Amino acid sequence: MAQRKIRISELMDRSGVRFGTSGARGLAEGMTDELCYAYTIAFIQYLEDRGGLRGGGRIAIGGDLRPSTGRIMRAVIKAISDAGYIPENCGLLPSPAIAHYGFMDGIPSIMVTGSHIPEDRNGIKYTKADGEILKDDEAGIREQVVEIPHGLFDEKGMLTVKVDIPAESDRAIELYTRRYLNAFGMACLRGLRIGLYQHSAVGRDVTLRILKSLGAEVTPLGRSDTFIPVDTEAIRQEDIRLAKQWAEEYGLDSIVSTDGDGDRPLIGDENGRWLRGDVAGIICSMYLGADTVVTPVSSNTAVERCGLFRKVYRTRIGSPYVIEGMMKAIREGAERVVGYEANGGFLTGSDIKGLKALPTRDAMLPIISILITSVEEGKRVSQLVEALPQRFTASDRLRDFPTERSRAKLRELEEGGAGLLNEIFGGYVGRVSSIDTTDGLRVYFESGEIVHLRPSGNAPEFRCYTEADTEERAIAIRDICLQIMEGWR
Repeated sequence: MAQRKIRISELMDRSGVRFGTSGARGLAEGMTDELCYAYTIAFIQYLEDRGGLRGGGRIAIGGDLRPSTGRIMRAVIKAISDAGYIPENCGLLPSPAIAHYGFMDGIPSIMVTGSHIPEDRNGIKYTKADGEILKDDEAGIREQVVEIPHGLFDEKGMLTVKVDIPAESDRAIELYTRRYLNAFGMACLRGLRIGLYQHSAVGRDVTLRILKSLGAEVTPLGRSDTFIPVDTEAIRQEDIRLAKQWAEEYGLDSIVSTDGDGDRPLIGDENGRWLRGDVAGIICSMYLGADTVVTPVSSNTAVERCGLFRKVYRTRIGSPYVIEGMMKAIREGAERVVGYEANGGFLTGSDIKGLKALPTRDAMLPIISILITSVEEGKRVSQLVEALPQRFTASDRLRDFPTERSRAKLRELEEGGAGLLNEIFGGYVGRVSSIDTTDGLRVYFESGEIVHLRPSGNAPEFRCYTEADTEERAIAIRDICLQIMEGWR
């Protein structure tokens, strides 16, 4: 059959579907069958080029619950088959579950998910047999030239042939479940009353199963047949209200949830107050007895102030950078290495507490760790938070803010330096003491307060993070910054 060649870098520029902080993301309508097929062929070719894959083997595939996922999975399955490999259909399951399966079996995995972003968008997360694709891998995939059979897609880029979908295997979800049941024991959460906010999270059923198997009394809440874009860094006001309502109505010890693909947790205390993801990360790191923590520059500085970790590495935002930081820490002699992001996604770089290392974002481990800590210390979840150094963070984003526009504004602010920043923010936050450009623009003020601005790596959004000594002040600074940023559109 005749072929035509496509360079992936050119396809990315033309389609707008590029690599963000967690794989390829874009509008679902822009993620045509042809594009998803081409990206998957490029991923396979790249692995072959570097000796990480040989023809005839298995490649695992899974997806989340958003409407476009099934169609994209079919295109990915077709690409895997056409490349001479066996697609193993793991069904709809959390991203960490399929990555864990791939690591355990030594095979690549592909997860179709847009994570927390709205349902009109989607994405594909590619994972090697030995870990997530990192930034160097992304560059290698972008440079691939792939061949597309003529007639396989119509003028709109949609498949013209029927794709045989393999029967679903439940092995990945079973291995993920046993990972936690074997490590923690069947009664570790006995006596706890947990509310599980299920919404449209793909892991809502396995999360229920794991928590109940660990001994908790679990009440399912808020299950939805419509996709809900739960963002653990920008929690919706309705989710804040629901959590408080449920905590009071059911007398719960905690409310837990995840984002759409189960790699970012939401953990609430007995009053229905959601913990910040970076605060959850500190408590989880403490429970695991980590000696080294790797976390992005946007995370709460209480991790340094608590003085419990031998070393804290700060990175750019995104799991690939956290993974690179964990690898560096291990090379430098650290023994118990963990990582987390401000969104709460938790990674382990070392075998720890009976768990094999899982160097990809996971929501289940921080949920279980915080609940067990509450049981073992005889404290409510709110008391665990109160025991930490009292630094508070807040975050939100402006949607539909063109990425190039936000980048241009940050360049302007950086070039203007402290003088321009004092002019813009000084009346609200005080004078600038230092500036960090590790990822976006992070501004430290003499007051001890922090403002961090950056474009989202996954969507056309301009994000704002703030930190202060009280929650009220962190929120107030965030709201002021968002008002200022709104004027930059």
